[in-house]
Amino acid sequence: MSRSAFILPAIAVIVLGIMSSVFIVDERKKALVLQFGQIVSVREDPGLYFKVPLIQEVVRYDDRILSRDLDPLEVTPSDDRRLVVDAFARYRIVDVEQFRRAVGDGGEQRAADRLDGILRDKTRNVLGTVASNDILSIDRAALMLRIRNDAIVEARGLGLQLIDVRLKRTDLPPENLNATYERMKAEREREAADEIARGNEAAQRIEAGADRTVIELVSDAERQAQITQGEADARRNEIFANAFGADPEFFEFYRSMTAYERSLQSGNATMVLSPDSEFFNYLKSDQGSAANE
Repeated sequence: MSRSAFILPAIAVIVLGIMSSVFIVDERKKALVLQFGQIVSVREDPGLYFKVPLIQEVVRYDDRILSRDLDPLEVTPSDDRRLVVDAFARYRIVDVEQFRRAVGDGGEQRAADRLDGILRDKTRNVLGTVASNDILSIDRAALMLRIRNDAIVEARGLGLQLIDVRLKRTDLPPENLNATYERMKAEREREAADEIARGNEAAQRIEAGADRTVIELVSDAERQAQITQGEADARRNEIFANAFGADPEFFEFYRSMTAYERSLQSGNATMVLSPDSEFFNYLKSDQGSAANE
């Protein structure tokens, strides 16, 4: 056998050994070097590192800020009005040694599950001390800060830095929605009925005021008409009186002719009078005879 038959495999083994002893940590990760499950070294800075092949292994963890959405959580505020809360948290792994000791080989998923339990417990505790109106209001920053502060210590025990906790949505449980809707509907109907009643009352006041104004205007118009008619009658009587004083014979003639005209119009009832009736006094007088001739 030639020497090359031994050299090439040896070179291959050396290359594989070198490759298996080198590892890279980029800026998005942190790494632990483990030997038989025990932490040998921590590599947090990006760069090229070495380990003992076959004996040591490298475990990498995310060094970025991570987000975790909580499953919808039912809470009972101090006024016993149940609510369903959606929340999320932002955190990062700051102590990889503590993180490894806390979660073992479960990694980031086990840490996220444990963080879920911590946040759910703290959310129930904090929201259980306030009224539902405080939770539903737009100013919930103080409540979210309380939840974060209460969970910080336990999160630090997992090697995590809890950066923020946010309440995304707060709703009523599905079984309470219909009852709440009916209550809101009844309240709106009551308010509508009150508005209608107030509107009808205002309409009646306006209508009564209008009727009173009409009566006052008609009464005033009738009074003015009677005054005007009285003044006209007085003026007429004055004219008649002046006419009678100026020419009594003509005035007597005018009055008799007016009486005859009104009495003998077509459509009037038939009158039966004796020839010597006073109604014919003017016709039988000398003035009437002269006029007939």
